[in-house]
Amino acid sequence: MPFDLPPVTRNLLIANVAVFLLQQVTGTLLLQYFALWPLGSGLFEPWQIVTSAFMHGGITHIMFNMLALYMFGGTIERTFGAREFTVYYFVCAIVASLLQLAVLWFFPPMQYGPTLGASGAIFGLLLAFGMLYPHEKVMLIFLPIPMPAWLFVTLYAAAELTMGVTGIEPGVAHFAHLGGMLGGLVLIQYWRGRLPWKPKRRLLR
Repeated sequence: MPFDLPPVTRNLLIANVAVFLLQQVTGTLLLQYFALWPLGSGLFEPWQIVTSAFMHGGITHIMFNMLALYMFGGTIERTFGAREFTVYYFVCAIVASLLQLAVLWFFPPMQYGPTLGASGAIFGLLLAFGMLYPHEKVMLIFLPIPMPAWLFVTLYAAAELTMGVTGIEPGVAHFAHLGGMLGGLVLIQYWRGRLPWKPKRRLLR
């Protein structure tokens, strides 16, 4: 794992940890204004689409997200460059929030609660790693079996879709995770010039 993190990844790590520590001081105040609330809850504000990606629901939540950011963020930032990496990270986070809002709008929950966490952007990073380094070996902490990155990402996406549709693991924003991957996929394909809307210059092969 890299120890010399590039600047955007390092700053994202610092920002997430700083906000988490601030949450511990302010209690539910930040949650009320900056977590992502469903559209019909009366608590939704447009800025929550972004701010919710810097908030976390507990120490385990932020530890896993920051570990993944640490493991994959530096590699992706060096591949994209700082500017494009920043764009990519926030596109994934925003699409994750939008898909989560859409799912909650069409399938309203019995009780309104907020969505929070960097997971949407993190899943976008996993998607990028699987597409750009498909044959690199990765493995889950609780399933230490090395597998190619493309297979890891595919299986993870399939598991998220299954759990989201069936509700096997309630309380987890599975569609936000998928939204982050979707946003990443579309942006990478755009940068590769493989969509009807062509970029001014191709950034990726």
